[in-house]
Amino acid sequence: MTKFRHCLVTFALLLAFGSATAQESVQTLDPPVAGAAADATIGEAPPPPPCGTQQLSIARMSWPSAALLAEVHSRLLTANYYCNVAVQEGDLAATGSSMGATGQPAVAPELWIGRIADIWNAAMKGQKVRQAGTPYADTTFEGWFVPDYAAAQWPEVTSIDGLKAHAAAFGDGNGRGRFISCPVDWGCAVVNRNMLKAYGLDQSFDIVEPANRFELDTLIAEAVGRKQPILFYYWQPNAVLAQFAFKPVTLAPYDRDAFLCMGRTACATPTPTGFAPDPVVVALAEWVYLDAPQVAAYFGRARMPFAEMDRMLQQLGEAGETVESVADRFIAERGEVWRPWVGLPAQPAEPAPQ
Repeated sequence: MTKFRHCLVTFALLLAFGSATAQESVQTLDPPVAGAAADATIGEAPPPPPCGTQQLSIARMSWPSAALLAEVHSRLLTANYYCNVAVQEGDLAATGSSMGATGQPAVAPELWIGRIADIWNAAMKGQKVRQAGTPYADTTFEGWFVPDYAAAQWPEVTSIDGLKAHAAAFGDGNGRGRFISCPVDWGCAVVNRNMLKAYGLDQSFDIVEPANRFELDTLIAEAVGRKQPILFYYWQPNAVLAQFAFKPVTLAPYDRDAFLCMGRTACATPTPTGFAPDPVVVALAEWVYLDAPQVAAYFGRARMPFAEMDRMLQQLGEAGETVESVADRFIAERGEVWRPWVGLPAQPAEPAPQ
């Protein structure tokens, strides 16, 4: 009996010792504090990067304004959305076709869809591409202009009635004014002839149709150099309108049917209208909306004023300037224009006084 009790005590001691040893080898956590919130990120995927998971390719078209937009957007998206951006050479028809077929490039920042209507409509039908917005704050690219010094002397010449009243001052001393149109083989030459008739200016203005773009610019520059009042047709964005100061002439509101007649050589009864707004868009591949919605929203806000692009085009003509250097200059100097595009105040906050 004594031996049995001894074994029982020994077994109890071993059991107690083994239990204590096991408890000492287990690592435990402190109990949670009462009322503490659970970690909301547990079990959830991390948020997607603002620029998505693919490289963002931007088409840089061959004409200067589109090339400048591509470089400006590339810099802003890289700096503010941490995008992996690739700027690639583009062509109007080829870029539209590629975006509609493959979703690449991802962005065409200045796509003149009226020139490639069939390609654009097919891409839209295939749901591969969307219109994110318009590249410019203005939508009417063509107009009639007078120099600022003429408008300062006769403020009313920015209206049709004012031009009629002062037509002789816009001429060469023969009692009739001069209207400088576009080259004779351009479609706008027909439009301008009919518009002069529609406004009754054909009775007081002679139309001048230069042989080419160079002659058009030369005629304007010579008139401005002589401080001669001049009425002329031009389009935006364009360096000429930044190089010299001009005022637009107020025309009638755009009327679709009236403007269609303006484009016909035999327009029997032209009636006053403004120029048609040209369908120029920022085109985005459909995947950008799904993978990088913040970038899609950026392009919806990024509308360049004509005056800003005119100024950049003028700078591009200066010695030593390139598309890249002008884009850098715009970002360095024109924050009040682009900061709202990326969701920042137009002006940075003033530093707090020390």
